[in-house]
This record gives sequence, C-alpha cells and structure tokens, in this order.
Amino acid sequence: MAWTPLDFTPPVGVQNAMAPYHVPDTAPGATLEPFQDGSAGQPLPPSLAAAAVTVLTTAAPMEKVRLTRTFAAAWRAGSLPDLSGPISPDLVPPDRPARPARPELKLPRDMPKRRKAGSVAGRVALLHALAHIELNAIDLAWDIVARFPTFPDGTPAPRAFKDDWVKVADEEAKHHALLAQRLAALGAAYGDLPAHDGLWQASEVTAHDLAARLALVPMVLEARGLDVTPMMIANLKKVGDEDSAAILQIIHDEEIGHVAAGRHWFGVIAAAAGNDPAAQWRALVRRYFKGDIKRPFNDASRAKANFPPDWYEPLAPVETVLAGRKAEMERPD
Repeated sequence: MAWTPLDFTPPVGVQNAMAPYHVPDTAPGATLEPFQDGSAGQPLPPSLAAAAVTVLTTAAPMEKVRLTRTFAAAWRAGSLPDLSGPISPDLVPPDRPARPARPELKLPRDMPKRRKAGSVAGRVALLHALAHIELNAIDLAWDIVARFPTFPDGTPAPRAFKDDWVKVADEEAKHHALLAQRLAALGAAYGDLPAHDGLWQASEVTAHDLAARLALVPMVLEARGLDVTPMMIANLKKVGDEDSAAILQIIHDEEIGHVAAGRHWFGVIAAAAGNDPAAQWRALVRRYFKGDIKRPFNDASRAKANFPPDWYEPLAPVETVLAGRKAEMERPD
C-alpha cells in the first residue's frame, strides 16, 4: 500500500511504545492516552526524514501532536527507517511549517499586554502563549531532523543525534497537548488569542547552519525558558492554580534535557572543527541573535544541562540586571 501521511493507525508494536503522558495528581484528569482509533491502518512514512516533513506540513495542532507521538514511538520501536543521506527533492523541509487559520499571528510589538495571572483570563493568556511556543518547538525539533542529515564537516548525523531530536519533538508535543488540555479546562482553546511568530524566525536565520541553529534555539531560547518558568510556577501557585503549575513544572524539568542536547551536540560540532565551543557559541549568538542575553539566569537548571555561567555571562551586560529585575516585577502574579 502506498504511503500517505493522513489518517493511519500505528502498528501494534508502535502503539505499545506510546506510553501515556502523566501529570501529577494535583492536575486531575490530565492524562493523555496513547493514540488509538478505528481508522484503516496505513503504512508509516518510508523514512524518518519523510516523517519529519509530514509533521512540518501538517497544520492542525492536535494532528501534529498525534503524528509526532506516532512517529517518535515508531522510531523508538525500530519501525521507522533512517535512510541517511542527502536531502531528496521530495523531502526538503518547508521554509515555514503549516499552521492553522487561528491563532492570528502578529508582530511581537503588536501583541496585547499580558494580563495578571490572578484572573482566569490572565492564566488563559499565559497558557495560550506557552502552547504556541510548544507548537513551534515541535516543528523546530523536526526541522533539525529533516534539514540537517549531515554535520557541517560532511559526516552523516549519527543515530544518537536523531534520537535526541525525536525525543525533543515528542516531549514538545506532550507539552502542547497538556497545555491545550488545561486551556480546555479553563473554558478556552488554542487559537482563541493572537500569537507572534518570533520563535520561528530563529529557525529561518539559521536554516543554513546547524551550529547556529543549536546555538540559538536550545541554547538561547529554550535556556531562557529555564530562567523564567520557575517564577511562572510560583505565581500560579500563589493564586491557587496547582494544575497549571504542575504542567509548567513538567515542562521546565524536561526542557533541561532539551538544552542539554543542544549543548552536547554543539560541543561535538565545535570540537570537530577544532573550535573552542564557548567562544564559537558566543560568536554565533552575537551574529544571529538580536539583543542581549537577558538576566536573571537560572544557573542551577542551566548547570543540569551542562551549560555553565562562563559561557553566557559575557553576553549579558551588567545593565541587563536592572532590566531583568523589571521583568520579574512585570511577570504575572
């Protein structure tokens, strides 16, 4: 049967590899069951790269989640071939991933100011913004898989590299689904509010360079999530929203692994080129990232990702301390 990317049931062995996602007991009803339905079974994509492009060209958010979970489980189960090699014309990842009609995408400067988390509307706005980030993160992980089959020195990307980014994609899908579920519990849905496309811009400016992609996405943007999420969790707990706080704690803890993967593979690539990894990272951030690296830093979580302060401190001017404190004060409480 010819492969088509829509409406298939994963093989039984793949379904068995799709463990359900669990949230602590403080988040009642927040268990996402493995995907199973009664549709006619169809074969998996012919390769991991084809699976990645399928996700990138799927617009519906929960279908993107479903496909990601299915393909990640198939990869773990050994049911999805690697077929490493140059990108074939039919597997070129899109410049921009498919997106649903909603949410409306605006420029960052045109986004409405976020409300305080003490109100339901404020918490919905926060969770909606995070759900949008996680949806982009699914595509960012699959884009790495599809766009970079080889390292900058021409060697094929190893299986362990692909393992890491498939796992990242799967966890980002988990995060989006949990946030969407929590939004539903609050009477809202992803797409109800506008969002901005700033995160994907980091993909566009680094589409030609794997080292630059790793430098910006996991090691700047996701590392920033490690810095700010604990305060969000504290503020949600302060207003009694333990369910949302539990989900954000899961996201924070798993994002440490995403930063660690970026840091590890960036180091591998830098070392292969004979470069000092920290110096090369700072040079790439200065070249491709707009603005300063913002304080305050969550040094403890960054350390768990093997990302020490002597890498990023030189990129954070002292004057950003005051900006960081101002941002702390303006966060939802």
